Amino acid sequence: MNTFNKIINTAFLAATSLVCGMGFVSCDDMLDTKPQGQFTDVQIGDKEAIDLMTAAYATLLNHYFGNNESFAGPINNWVFDIRSDDAQKGGGELGYEVYMHEFSIGNVQSDNPILDFKWRNDFFSISRCNTAIRAIQSSGSLSDDVKKAYVAEMKTLRAYYYFDLYRIFKKFPYFDENVANPSGVSASEYTREQIARFIVNDLEESYNNNVASQSDPGRFNKYVAAAVLARVALFLNDYPTAEKYADYVIASNQYSLYPNFLDISKPEMNNQYESVMAVQFSSANSPDQYNFNNCLNCTVSEGNLYGNGDDFYTGSQNLVNAFRTDANGLPYLDEADAPAENLDHADYAGNVDPRVDFTFGRIGMPWRGYQYNENWCRNLNNYSQFSGKKPYPSPDSPYVQVGIVPWGASSLNYIIVRYADVMLMKAEALIEQNKDLDEARNLINLVRAKAARSVDPNYTPVDINPMVANYAVGQYSATAWNQDYARKAVRMERRLELAMEGLRWFDLVRWGIATEVVNKYYQTEASLYEYLNNAHLNEADIYCPIPLNQVDNAGDLYK
Repeated sequence: MNTFNKIINTAFLAATSLVCGMGFVSCDDMLDTKPQGQFTDVQIGDKEAIDLMTAAYATLLNHYFGNNESFAGPINNWVFDIRSDDAQKGGGELGYEVYMHEFSIGNVQSDNPILDFKWRNDFFSISRCNTAIRAIQSSGSLSDDVKKAYVAEMKTLRAYYYFDLYRIFKKFPYFDENVANPSGVSASEYTREQIARFIVNDLEESYNNNVASQSDPGRFNKYVAAAVLARVALFLNDYPTAEKYADYVIASNQYSLYPNFLDISKPEMNNQYESVMAVQFSSANSPDQYNFNNCLNCTVSEGNLYGNGDDFYTGSQNLVNAFRTDANGLPYLDEADAPAENLDHADYAGNVDPRVDFTFGRIGMPWRGYQYNENWCRNLNNYSQFSGKKPYPSPDSPYVQVGIVPWGASSLNYIIVRYADVMLMKAEALIEQNKDLDEARNLINLVRAKAARSVDPNYTPVDINPMVANYAVGQYSATAWNQDYARKAVRMERRLELAMEGLRWFDLVRWGIATEVVNKYYQTEASLYEYLNNAHLNEADIYCPIPLNQVDNAGDLYK
C-alpha cells in the first residue's frame, strides 16, 4: 500500500470512529461538527495540512455512516443509474431494499432514504473540505505556492461533491470555507446558475494553481480538475469549455487507453493508463478500506467464489442489446435496423462487441476464468442474468478477500474519471459545435480500437470466448459522417464504453431525453418484467426534491 493510501486509511478510520459514535445526526449537527482538537495557525505545517487533506479525501470511501448509506455514496452513483434504461435494482425480491425499487420504476419521493443518504454523504464531505481549506489558508508556516496547491486539491474535491448534488437535486444550499454558520444557509440563497458558476470557478482556479503531477497516487493534480470541469461543462451545455479542458488532459500525455479492456478490473493496473481520478481502496487491513459502494452488487457466484453476494445493479436487456454489431462491426444506431433477437446467452448468432463480456456475466460465457451459469444469478424471475463484472477481479486474485464480509472486496480502485471518458467528452464537445468532426471520429475510433484489440484469448483471466461469440468491432468511416450521425455515434459509444459506471442517467438528463428514453424502455422491457407495466417517469421528477428529513431538521431554510 502506498504512503498516501496508508494516510487516507488512518484518517478515515479515525473519522469513522468519531461519526459512528455520533449516531444518526441532523443536518444542522452534521454541518457544524467541530474537530475534537484544534490547531493554532502556527501549528499548521505540512504534516498537519496533509492530515486534514487526507481526512477530506477519505470521504470518497463513503463508509462513515453505515453499509446501506455507502451504496448512495458520491463515487459510483449506481443507485441513480437504475433510474435509466441501463440497469435494474437486482438483488432478491422486489420488496427487498424497496426504496431502490421505487427509484427503478420512476417513483421518487422526498422520504426515499437514498436521497437522505446522498445529501448527508455529500454535505459531510463538503464540510471536511472546507475545514481543510480554512486551516491551510490560515497557516503561518506554509509557503504561498504550497498553500495554493493544497487548496486547489481541496477545491477540486469540493467542486466534485457540489456537482454531485447539482445533477441530482433541484435545490440545495451552497456554502464555502468563509461561511461561519453553514446550518443557517437557505436552499434558496443561490440559483442553480450561480451555484454552477461557483463550481466552475473552483475548478478553473484549481487547474491554474495545482501541480501537474503528484508523487502520491490518489492525490489530485491539475488534470483531475480539468477532467471534472470538462464533465461539468458538458452538463451545462458549455461545449467550448468542455473541449478546452478535456484537451488539457489529453495534451498532458500523462494518460493512455488500456492495452486490454479487462485491465479496468485488475488491481495490478491501479493508478495507471486511464486512471485520471480514482479512489484508493485496499483489502489488506480493515474492512473500512474496502469498496463498500460496489460490494452489494457482487454476483452470487456458484460455489461462493467471492464469499457470496447480493447481485444488485444488474444490466438491462436493453443495454446488453446495444452491444450487438452489424456486418461492419458497428453498433445499430437506429433501433429500427437492429435484429429482433435479444443478445443474451452464448448461442446468440449475430456479431457482438466484446465489451459486453467484460462488463456482464452472460450465461454460457466465461467469468474471470470460470463458467458463468444460472447459479451465479440471485433472482432470474425478477431480474436479468447480467451481473456486473467491472468492479470485480478474478476470485483467484491475491487482491481479493474471499470469505470475509463484504463479499467481492478487493484492492481494486474505483475510477471516477477514466481517460476514455475524457476522449469521448472532447469528441462530444466537438460534435455539438459541429467542428473538427474528423478529429471527433478519430477519438471515438481510438476507443473502439481498444475494444477490438481486447479479443485476445491468451489474456488472463479469461472473459471472452471467440470460439463461441462472433466478436466484431469496426471503425467509423468518413462516409456520411455528419453532425447528426456523429452525435448518435458518440452517445452510443459512451453507453458501451462506460456501461455500469453510474453515468448513463446523468447523460440522459443533460441530453434532455431522460423521460423519452426511460418511458420507452419501460414499455419494451415490461415484456420481460411485469413490474415495469405501470412504471412511468415524469419530467418534474428528473431532479429530486430535498430529502424530507433535511426539510424537517432545517426549520424554514429548505421550505
